[in-house]
Amino acid sequence: MRAQALRSVFAIATALVLLAGCASNEGASPSAPAGAGQTDAGTNAPGGTAAPPGESASQPGSPSGSESGATPPANPGSDGQAEPSGNSGNAPSPGSSAGAPAEGAPGASSGAPGTASPSGSPSPSAPAETVEYKGPVEHLFFHPLVAFPELAFDGDRISKGYDDWFVTVPEFKKMLEELYKRDYMLVSISSLYETKTVDGLPSAEAKKLRLPAGKKPLILSVDDINYYDYMRQNGNAWKLVPDSDGSVTAWARTPGGEERTDRDWELVPIVDDFVKAHPDFSWEGAKGVLALTGYEGVFGYRTNELDSPNYEKEKAEALDVIARLRDSGWLFASHSWGHVDANKVSLARLKQDTERWKKEVEPLVGPTDIFIYPYGSRVDDKDPKFAYLRSQGFDVFCSVGPAPYKIYRNGTLQMDRRHIDGVALRTQAKRLEPLFGDADLLDPARDAKAEGLQQ
Repeated sequence: MRAQALRSVFAIATALVLLAGCASNEGASPSAPAGAGQTDAGTNAPGGTAAPPGESASQPGSPSGSESGATPPANPGSDGQAEPSGNSGNAPSPGSSAGAPAEGAPGASSGAPGTASPSGSPSPSAPAETVEYKGPVEHLFFHPLVAFPELAFDGDRISKGYDDWFVTVPEFKKMLEELYKRDYMLVSISSLYETKTVDGLPSAEAKKLRLPAGKKPLILSVDDINYYDYMRQNGNAWKLVPDSDGSVTAWARTPGGEERTDRDWELVPIVDDFVKAHPDFSWEGAKGVLALTGYEGVFGYRTNELDSPNYEKEKAEALDVIARLRDSGWLFASHSWGHVDANKVSLARLKQDTERWKKEVEPLVGPTDIFIYPYGSRVDDKDPKFAYLRSQGFDVFCSVGPAPYKIYRNGTLQMDRRHIDGVALRTQAKRLEPLFGDADLLDPARDAKAEGLQQ
């Protein structure tokens, strides 16, 4: 009983820290020096627009302090920096059996990972005539969707974080409709650059983007699609699993105890279905970028538990899901192994973390040149940590900012992403107008326990 209580307290403390972290750091990136690189015309350089009152600079998933003051224990083997188990650091792994889906949960056979490039088929209705697109490129990022609002917004200590940093299924579906009405089209981030090897390092160089006339490019990315234990307990799905049509769907144990799948529980199958119904919403089969940590495995499979008797089964099922995602146009990115703030940790700690990501996650998803900063922070180009990440094969770096921004500089593509969540929906209506108009997006389920959220 005492051990169970301690695990419960640790899970709550971890979740609170995670929900206070993953900072968006809007405006934290310095403006590009004159002549240093090629930027989007007419868009704000990072730091060019201060966040208005009420806009927060944090997202879920990384530790940077907790609302409640709870601090997770430091990880053994680290350089003394405490890191939570949800999205940051070498926090102790929860037992593989605790709260895990039943053995009968959908799974599949293993398959060796292929390349990091998407292999989705081109849209069947893609027009042959295209024009060069020279405007800003919107890049929106989300976290796993809230599938069970009654758990996410139940008035407990984590509810405020969920209200701030997540969106619900109805909200996301409305967003897709609004984006489609405004002629946005999903493009692969890889369509913005080509990689060459320069002095032994991968080098991202600008590539012309051609789209059907009148269409505007849109990149989607999803952070922390790992399904940490705190997510399973607070309204998210539990894992991605194979579906009968060859794609993937979401699996969960519902609040009522039922174990089943539903394509309406997660962003990935919802986007897949929307593109199937609206082929002209995706250019050349593009879907989005899935940013993964590793300390609680990937996609709901505890592939971090290398000594577990279930490891080979978890790995085989994860590989099958990954192959299906890749084949349907999804890309993968590193979000660090332990959701560490690359701007704040030491170079030694960053090396330790990156080595573990490459040991545990890269063999599953395949090589990737995309690094999505946890906390939305960034590392300066002249920092030795940036040079180290370059040496590990990364040449695309994504932070968080208030407006479309990208620059090609020193062999890299650096890009800001807009955070789309409760904070953005409540406080950034004007900024989001080009994307969603004046549509009423907020889900009434958020306020079902409003009194509890304010406590």
